[in-house]
Amino acid sequence: MGALFLISLLSLAILSPPSSSTSDSLSRGYSLSVEKPEDVLVSADGVFTAGFHQVGNNSFCFAIWFTEPSISDHYRNRTVVWMANRDQPVNGKRSKLSLQKTGNLILTDAGQSIVWATTTTSPSTAHLSLQNSGNLVLLHSGSVVLWQSFDSPTDTLLPLQPFTRKATLISTRSQSNFSSGFYKLFFNNDNLLRLLFDGLEISSVYWPDPSRVSWDNARSTYNNSRNAMLDSLGSFISSDNLTFLSADYGAKWQRRLRIDFDGNVRLYSRENSGEKWVVSWQAISDSCMIHGICGANSVCSYDPGFGRKCSCLPGYQIRNHTDWSFGCEPQFNLSYTKVNESSFLKLSQVEFSGYDYSSYQNRSYGECESICLDLFNCRGFQYTFDSGSGVYNCNPKTQLRSGRRSDLQGYLYLRLPKAYLFSNQSDMKYLKQFRLTCADRVIYLDRQYVKKRVSKPVKFLLWFACGLGGFEIVCLLLFFGLLSSRTRKSSKQDMHDGYLLAATGFKRFRYAELKKATRGFSEEIGRGAGGIVYKGVLADERVAAIKLLNEAIQGEAEFLAEASTLGRLNHMHLIEMWGYCSEGKRKLLVYEYMEHGSLAHNLSSNVLNWEKRFEIAVGTAKGLAYLHEECLEWVLHCDVKPQNILLDSNYQPKVADFGLSKLFNRGELKNSSFSRIRGTRGYIAPEWVYNMPITSKVDGYSYGIVVLEMVTGKNPTMGVDAIDGEQRTLIMSVREKVNGTSAIGPQMGKIMDPSFEGEYNVEKMEILLRVALQCVEEDKDARPTMRQVVEMLLHHDKD
Repeated sequence: MGALFLISLLSLAILSPPSSSTSDSLSRGYSLSVEKPEDVLVSADGVFTAGFHQVGNNSFCFAIWFTEPSISDHYRNRTVVWMANRDQPVNGKRSKLSLQKTGNLILTDAGQSIVWATTTTSPSTAHLSLQNSGNLVLLHSGSVVLWQSFDSPTDTLLPLQPFTRKATLISTRSQSNFSSGFYKLFFNNDNLLRLLFDGLEISSVYWPDPSRVSWDNARSTYNNSRNAMLDSLGSFISSDNLTFLSADYGAKWQRRLRIDFDGNVRLYSRENSGEKWVVSWQAISDSCMIHGICGANSVCSYDPGFGRKCSCLPGYQIRNHTDWSFGCEPQFNLSYTKVNESSFLKLSQVEFSGYDYSSYQNRSYGECESICLDLFNCRGFQYTFDSGSGVYNCNPKTQLRSGRRSDLQGYLYLRLPKAYLFSNQSDMKYLKQFRLTCADRVIYLDRQYVKKRVSKPVKFLLWFACGLGGFEIVCLLLFFGLLSSRTRKSSKQDMHDGYLLAATGFKRFRYAELKKATRGFSEEIGRGAGGIVYKGVLADERVAAIKLLNEAIQGEAEFLAEASTLGRLNHMHLIEMWGYCSEGKRKLLVYEYMEHGSLAHNLSSNVLNWEKRFEIAVGTAKGLAYLHEECLEWVLHCDVKPQNILLDSNYQPKVADFGLSKLFNRGELKNSSFSRIRGTRGYIAPEWVYNMPITSKVDGYSYGIVVLEMVTGKNPTMGVDAIDGEQRTLIMSVREKVNGTSAIGPQMGKIMDPSFEGEYNVEKMEILLRVALQCVEEDKDARPTMRQVVEMLLHHDKD
């Protein structure tokens, strides 16, 4: 037994993954060690380096930075552009970045817990490469991208790095603290690129100016792409019409667009490595316009020559002498219980944005003062003259935030207790300025290690004793486990679980398993009316799509009955279900993961030529025909749209997301149990709107809209703001161009997606268009069944 134990120890030592420093790539099975500064990846042109960057005492993050000359390449001088674990630094000993043989890239802390991972798998050889663009890319089969750092930026955007609706730039906490800060740059739901202050207590948008409408800010909400990009010459273009040029536009210099810790977005440029970065553009010229910059109960003043200063209001003192974002706190009791207990201090050229109790026009000073005194939470009021309307505005403030010096015509009247106001008259004249205490740049984290002082023979004996004791414990646990298992088999609950598992025919997962597989449900890959879908890696290394359903109202038996039905559906063009989880109100479904995501995502990226789109149309029709006519129950999907058509590695479609489906016995064509409209605006059939009987033809109608979208490249949900106006606009537009002619060919150029650039098979696309127009007939009886759609498409394909 001792010999076997020794052999196992030797095996562990032999099988430990090697640490290797390479030029610009890392092969599968190799790692980069935090203890070896030379373990880095360097881009082929030498501009970028990836490795462990020190962020504090014995605290490191895996990062990418601009390579500097060796003399000045100290961590304090590095220009970091990306970090993997900015909010969870790892130890300075035994931490590694490893590319596992399964294709998963992981970052381990002190050789123990995994703090970051790409959760990728590769059936063939995979390698990690640092490209000349600064993009860290995990590839398999030489060119297929499994993961890339450009898709998950931290606070910096590099030239030619796409900035999309799924990306967010988040500032650092401070100049010396690399963890996530309070400011974010992102595409909002109105399709505008915005800056958000997401502070300790409140959040607010501050750029573009929220008090102005989008067109006054020269922005457009009429787009659905939500993307932006900076080029190497210094030009920035966004889909919301935001464009700008750097002050040094035209030179191919090193550039980076960064959201700084102070909430401003700046474009930095320099000619060569080692030189000083120069600001060549910034979003906000007056930094006092940035929300939260000085915290609550304070006033910001800006001088172009001296920069920004923060001051506490009279009667307030700084809360944290190392960080202005905490603002100022009162030196008195804020409770105003009686009107005669408080009075007002007049402050000139001070303005606070937002948090108005209300806005009162053409009120006298006395009236405005009375309004504030009558409100228990009024902290003061802004009393200003509006030169445009010629009246005075009264704005009582419930909070004093985003204060700044301004040249407005009026005053801020600060509410203070009378007792405090009169006893501190000498301090009430000026705003109080405080100096920040500069904290040490190094972040101290508790990292302790036991030094190796035990001799090898003693260590071996200790290991042997532990191994023997462990073996005995395992044997005892197995013995009692068998006894306990036999006892549990007699319980009714386990008999019920066993019956349900046998009935469904696929695995029943524990919630803890799926939470671990998704790393705490951290990577969202889709969402819909039924719930949110997360990417996960199961214990057997399979990559899965795990759908966390919205809080279900049905009971255990009803849910498992539906899961059983879905689990038995088996078709090459339907997403495969691997299992489910049902623990109380937590209900989840586990599906196969589709590498290329949804049809909607691929349509917007223009990667689908006419041949792929034709195949997708045929495959989707086959999947729906199987649901309607061939499976055990008659299944209506009720939400056919590009987001619910997923594409595998060969761009073959699989219909997914049956969250809104209704199950029937085959032949039951009429149903009155649908109490509300089901589906997605732009794809729903007229039957839903006019409360007509629901049949399988509703899926056929939605399928027709999807095909029209694939052919024309036009999204039916954009345009008219009526419940079915968008799809009618698209249908009428196509019908007008067809105009009842027997040959659509001459009109095809006006109908087809411009991304085809005239390269498509006219006959095949014409039949696809004719089928789509039949599917979207107003009269459901004039529409073909999905089986007939398949036959029409396949018949023409054979011809």
